Amino acid sequence: MSGGRKIYVNAATQISLQQPLSEAWMTTPVWCNEPYSRCIDPNFREWLNPLESRRLGKILKRALVTSLKVMRDTGITQPDAIITGTGLGCIEYTELFLDLLCRDGEEMLKPTYFMQSTHNTISSLIAIQQKCHGYNSTYSHRGVSFDSALFDAFIQLRVGDIANALVTANDEMTPVGFKILQRTGYVGLPGQVTASEASMAMILSEESEKALCEIVDMKMSFGQPDTTTWPLHVDAVLVGLSGSEQNDQAYQAIRQCYASLPMLRYKHLFGECYSASGLGVYAAAHLLSQGMAPSFMRCDGKTTALPLNRLLVVNHSDGDNFSYVLMQRVEE
Repeated sequence: MSGGRKIYVNAATQISLQQPLSEAWMTTPVWCNEPYSRCIDPNFREWLNPLESRRLGKILKRALVTSLKVMRDTGITQPDAIITGTGLGCIEYTELFLDLLCRDGEEMLKPTYFMQSTHNTISSLIAIQQKCHGYNSTYSHRGVSFDSALFDAFIQLRVGDIANALVTANDEMTPVGFKILQRTGYVGLPGQVTASEASMAMILSEESEKALCEIVDMKMSFGQPDTTTWPLHVDAVLVGLSGSEQNDQAYQAIRQCYASLPMLRYKHLFGECYSASGLGVYAAAHLLSQGMAPSFMRCDGKTTALPLNRLLVVNHSDGDNFSYVLMQRVEE
């Protein structure tokens, strides 16, 4: 979708396998070689009231803290839109609710588990916390949940319906959930990256001052990957290689189309989950802000950092739902 207003990423942060609320991974990454690992949580007491924090599940605390961080960084405390992408939603509280239902029947159920088990609880909590009464939406489309949320914000910003948006990606992975997904081959097999969790938040707006980068264009497609209408004048392509044969095979057409360009990866740093693409776009924003990609993100084995001014981020889900985000460095 070309033309219209320019859109900038003003702030972006994460809670994942890397040091939380930090970009330390760019110089001193945390390496995890386990098949499954939960993410590294920050000290929630620094951000949330202890009484409030006690009644919230981990995914809600993570979503709230990452959102508060980017809102504090930008000064936008009441965004025009709050849009969340989540593949599985608040799965931990869903499990607890169903366990109680199976064990105790329908007579002694705790309402908290039920109220916090719905997918749209995440966006709703942020809106209630910040007293936002504007557009509030949640997308749950497996591996392109975040991409759908970002596309929604992108379109509304491009046509001028909103001036700014908080876009988040949130998924947790419980031990039970990991075992189920492992049986499907999605995660947990030899050679695959760590199965983990993700919480990412970013502020988008028309304000270019101190922005991390610009989102030049974005589109989504279904079926075969679309490699015919994107400009070749990019410095690299960032893809979600995970070590899964089924997942990585879908990127072969992208590799062939951009065979002359360096390819970058990110899931070996942040792990795999349904919200991993959110961490990919987050990483791209900070790589462009710094104007380079560290050597450990390169797929060609070269040991030198890669200068970056323009980057194409490609993601897919199930090999037929593709998203393409064209991003570039903001000229100083």
